[in-house]
Amino acid sequence: MRVDTTGKISLDHIYTRPDPRAYFSTLRELDYNIPELAKPHFQRLIADYREARDVPVPTVLDIGCSYGINAALVKHGATMAELYDRYGGRDAHRYTRAALLNRDRELVDSGEPANSVRFLGLDASDSALSYALEAGFLDGAVHADLENGEPTGEQRAQLAATDLVISTGCLGYVTERTISRIVGAHDGRLPWMAHFILRMFPFDPIADTLAAAGYETVRRGGLFKQRRFATEEEQESVLDRLADAGIDPAGLETGGWFYAQLYVSRPRD
Repeated sequence: MRVDTTGKISLDHIYTRPDPRAYFSTLRELDYNIPELAKPHFQRLIADYREARDVPVPTVLDIGCSYGINAALVKHGATMAELYDRYGGRDAHRYTRAALLNRDRELVDSGEPANSVRFLGLDASDSALSYALEAGFLDGAVHADLENGEPTGEQRAQLAATDLVISTGCLGYVTERTISRIVGAHDGRLPWMAHFILRMFPFDPIADTLAAAGYETVRRGGLFKQRRFATEEEQESVLDRLADAGIDPAGLETGGWFYAQLYVSRPRD
């Protein structure tokens, strides 16, 4: 398997397909489950924001949203197990993209009433965003690479309308550059944030950027399994990175899993 610059196997190919089948078929084998673990934390933060700011229907920006997984879980009440069966089950290959979309729209329309929240997805994959929009998981999308460029005027307006910003694993690849551009689009009205970031990636540069913008960041207790290592080489590479950072992997990454930490950032006011 090809590896990226961080030493992790490259999974770029599963984010650019016209539908989520490759995404779920690949990640199911690795027991990827961080969106499920993140779900109650996001729900709690949204509820806290709704009460504190008196905003009945907050808008959430999901950085690296891919096919709208967090939106499907948080807004529409799906579970990762259901999505794995839907897209990675034995009969999933029989469906056309159009048929998959029809099933998804039925899920959105006939499932549990959607929670009172809007989801805006930010991703560099146009294919993933298009699918999430057509399925009805996302209410809006920003197709942009904010690591390497400023948002357009239209994109700035979309970003400025968001109340909360979340992510489940893309930070580390996405850096403080993206976070700074998102914050800058708000012109002083700071959104709340919650990010799950792998222990192999330092959060300090992002925390420093947020502090300079007027945020206070707290690391919530607990560690969260993201997925299993795909190969021994991947595990060894991550263990080396953790050792270089002075982080003890004993009983955690040594057991064969990536682990993430949750950071919650709110304006100091």
